[in-house]
Amino acid sequence: MKKLNTKTLAMMAIYCAIFVIFDRISDALNLFKMASGGKLNFGPIALLICSYHLGWKKGALVAITSVFLQLVIGSVSWYGLASFLLDYLIAYSAYGFAQLFKNYGYFYSGVFITSIIRLLSSTLAGTIVWETPLWSSFVYNLSYMIPTTLCAIIVVPLLCERLKPLMERYK
Repeated sequence: MKKLNTKTLAMMAIYCAIFVIFDRISDALNLFKMASGGKLNFGPIALLICSYHLGWKKGALVAITSVFLQLVIGSVSWYGLASFLLDYLIAYSAYGFAQLFKNYGYFYSGVFITSIIRLLSSTLAGTIVWETPLWSSFVYNLSYMIPTTLCAIIVVPLLCERLKPLMERYK
């Protein structure tokens, strides 16, 4: 990663802030929230757009930083190290790598692939931390990941296209 200049650091901080705001909006709207955790979450949209704007290295750094911001502000419900690593650090960090995957028109495959990685990581957390059978954990996590993924698959390409002039200007 090249040396980070002030403009790039500011953009990264803005994406972290947008992530936190979108996460809080998701909590406030309470559109789709599971009883034991998991929700329709708009926060990943900020992480995905960051990856497409600033590249996967900076995107991954923003995603990791955002997880620790969630921890600091108290919006993380974790139950030990395995829970934190699988449900948050690995799951959300995956979004930072979206830029690595090829886009096909308005289908940004990185959005889909990173959402699958998050689903698998959270499913694994359910089997390890909660000792839930694999299939049950998969179905449980799938129930909130489907709406989150669909929202991101629709919104991210639209925002990236609309923000393209700004993204080029502030790269």
